[in-house]
Amino acid sequence: MKRLPPLPALHTFLITAKCCNFTRAAEALHITQGAVSRQISGLEAHLGYRLFNREARGLSLTAQGREWLPRIEQVFSLIEEAVDQVDARPKALKIKAPTCISRWLLPRLLQWQKERPDVPVQLTTTSAHLVDFRREDFDAAVVFGAHPGDATHVQHLFDEQLTPVCSPTLTSSDPLTRLADLEGHMLLHPTLDERDWTLWLKAAGAKMRHVEHGQHFDTMDLAMTVASQGSGVAIGDWSLIGEDLSAGRLVMPFELKVRTGAAYYFVRPKRAEMNAPLQDLLDWLSLQAAERRMG
Repeated sequence: MKRLPPLPALHTFLITAKCCNFTRAAEALHITQGAVSRQISGLEAHLGYRLFNREARGLSLTAQGREWLPRIEQVFSLIEEAVDQVDARPKALKIKAPTCISRWLLPRLLQWQKERPDVPVQLTTTSAHLVDFRREDFDAAVVFGAHPGDATHVQHLFDEQLTPVCSPTLTSSDPLTRLADLEGHMLLHPTLDERDWTLWLKAAGAKMRHVEHGQHFDTMDLAMTVASQGSGVAIGDWSLIGEDLSAGRLVMPFELKVRTGAAYYFVRPKRAEMNAPLQDLLDWLSLQAAERRMG
């Protein structure tokens, strides 16, 4: 394959061919006249024939130069068109979210991309529950915990509501109709301590001898995944498991749901203006959250 001439030299040829003058070409390109002359000479040496006739009154295109000009114009027109098309593509909204909300958020973002392919979303999940827009380059984030305060624009999604969950296969083999039946099952803890199970059992008026026994995980999502495999009873967040309940991957052996005081919020930097795509995504997620709250 023949080595192609350098693109800068082709651009210099295009500008020079339009004015047929090294001085005016140099002014248009913001380089010296000597640099223009050297690039043209180098291009001609590369091609093996002259593109310009050097005349007393200036330059004129040779026969080969006249053939080259419309082709090079077309090349740079295509490059310009490609740049415009790429620049016109919608920029992805950069969203940060804690892994604990993944069970609820990911299916909805996949549905969003089907309905709104013109508004792509780039999701970053993390074990952190908060965001610092001063140091992190995100358009918005989902945060978990107490109300974020006035430093950001805040939209409440839903409250955390704890309830035991397990695989339906677990209840078919071992009864789980009374609180006392929990003694016969492994408890799956979504944290390295037992605070969630302890909170729910206290609200239910139940006492267990060895709440600390069982398996501990780093995230609630992981604990619920293991529960869906029939390995024990996890304390889950009712707000996040609608799809798991509908699909039959998880069941709620007890009706009691206990609010912890923590919640999920959609936040964005207060300094930034709300652009239309981000507003559309927020409105859509808020509607999805409202449907879950009413469910």
